[in-house]
Amino acid sequence: MGRHSLPDRPTARSTGARPGPRRRTVVLSTALVLAVAAGSVVALRSGLLPFGTRCDGPSVRLDVAASPDIAPAVEAVADTAREKATRTDGRCLDVRVVARPSHELADSLGQRPADPEFQVWIPDSSLWVDRVEGESGTPLTAAGNVASSPLALGAVPKAAKSLGWPNKRYTWAGLTESATSGGDLRLGVADPTRSATGLLALARISAANTEDAEDGDEADTRTAATAKLLYQRVADGDGQVMATLPRDDSGAEQGNPRRNQALPLSEQAAFAHNEGPDGGPDLDLFYPEDGTARLDYPYALVDQDEMSPEQSRAASRFMTLLGEPGGQRALRERGFRAGDGTADAEVVAAAGGRDPQPYSAAPADAPTAKQLQALLGMWTITVQSARISTVVDASASMGNLVPGRGGQTRMDLARNSLLQALATFTPEDEIGLWKFATHLDGEKDYQELSPTGRLGDREGDGGTHRDALAAAFGSLAPVPHGATGLYDTVLAAYEEARRTYTSGKFNAVVLVTDGANDDASSIGLDALVTKLGKLSDPGRPVPLIAVAIGPEADASALDRIVAPTGGSAHRVDDPSQIHQVILKAIMAAGSKAPR
Repeated sequence: MGRHSLPDRPTARSTGARPGPRRRTVVLSTALVLAVAAGSVVALRSGLLPFGTRCDGPSVRLDVAASPDIAPAVEAVADTAREKATRTDGRCLDVRVVARPSHELADSLGQRPADPEFQVWIPDSSLWVDRVEGESGTPLTAAGNVASSPLALGAVPKAAKSLGWPNKRYTWAGLTESATSGGDLRLGVADPTRSATGLLALARISAANTEDAEDGDEADTRTAATAKLLYQRVADGDGQVMATLPRDDSGAEQGNPRRNQALPLSEQAAFAHNEGPDGGPDLDLFYPEDGTARLDYPYALVDQDEMSPEQSRAASRFMTLLGEPGGQRALRERGFRAGDGTADAEVVAAAGGRDPQPYSAAPADAPTAKQLQALLGMWTITVQSARISTVVDASASMGNLVPGRGGQTRMDLARNSLLQALATFTPEDEIGLWKFATHLDGEKDYQELSPTGRLGDREGDGGTHRDALAAAFGSLAPVPHGATGLYDTVLAAYEEARRTYTSGKFNAVVLVTDGANDDASSIGLDALVTKLGKLSDPGRPVPLIAVAIGPEADASALDRIVAPTGGSAHRVDDPSQIHQVILKAIMAAGSKAPR
């Protein structure tokens, strides 16, 4: 694919692509457009909107913050307005545009009180507007969408050919699996906490896994595994991840292990890369056939109640200019689609799309705020090393057979499931193991089998802590005549986790039990809950995650025990599902942890 130029022509009409703005946005946008239209008619009749005359009088200043990818197009429209002496309220429209990363401005606007520097904000996604609103930050009024760009997977030609481009079509899950399973293709991603592209791509992968998996726990496990793979080549943001692509066509450059060969990215980002003078090899685009997400570039008024009437009308006037043929041409020339998502054949071709890739398909439904929060929690656990103390019931009842599992006991299945969970952690994670049963170690009901340590650390025999921990898990066995010494064990494990709390990691205690407390000499439930409440610190959280196996487990007591720690209790009948429950619980706890 060579370098391209687009003809100077109006944007094609919609061919039925589903509009992206939410209902409230549509209503606001409609009201705003009607108000602008009515005001414009009055102004034209009054001679307040002359065009083509030099502006030598007073002006109305409007400050606009825009996502770096769309800022050049917005600035081009602003420059044209100044050159043509476009007016509002009889005064020249003076729009000043500054590029600001969307996540940075969302952080700023999400804090109150705020004194915004801008009257208009154009982030790359409504996700950021929703985030500010969810944090009760600076008031924002979404007035419509000025552009859009679908997400795809861009790959350098050699990698694209290996995946079957352009004829082979994939779902999001299939595409990601194919790009990560072989080990030969280097797939990078922008940090989902800083990039709407990264987060929306992860959301589509999660949705595809949910459709393919037999249940939600399996889907979560698949998504978490994919996130771990993606994190190996994560970049801080959109600009940074684009910089990881090869810079020239040389075989050495494309073979450089520090260079990525494929990225989830927007169509516009691929367009800018391919059209750039020194962007490196052109990218080819795969558009997932199960529905893509898209960046929707909302036009948001910032603290509208504090804007002057002149600024409000100037903001309305400028939005109108962005939607007029000249504004849409400026956007299209830089690789954007119209706000309704209609595909433009030449933009698609320049970006690297080609039939039979489904580049004109309607977008998938947007993820909910709750789904995104869960994904961010999962990502937090993926990128942030964990420090987890695992406490496993070794009472005699763990030797009970599980019906329908071929003679396997609760302990057999729990042990295997815990080993599966161990395999999902990285060398940077810190994991330890306790077991408990009444009078297991003298008068104590608990015993440390492996201290909580970094899995990648070498130990005395030359193996790693992971090796030693796997052996400790493998040694778990029911204690004959042992009863469930639950309460003293919980208190001791939690006190130790609080004492050894490590900043910058996700700290937690995971408890696995199949019974109720059987130690009459132990601390009582009420006293335990009170102690845990005093030990807990929201600023240094250590959630207690309890997994109750079978009907004899005291679920009500576990609910009370985990509550003051910010943790959760879960019931399973099949111990082989423990690893999925643990992963899901960790994701949920991570979504609530301070970031």
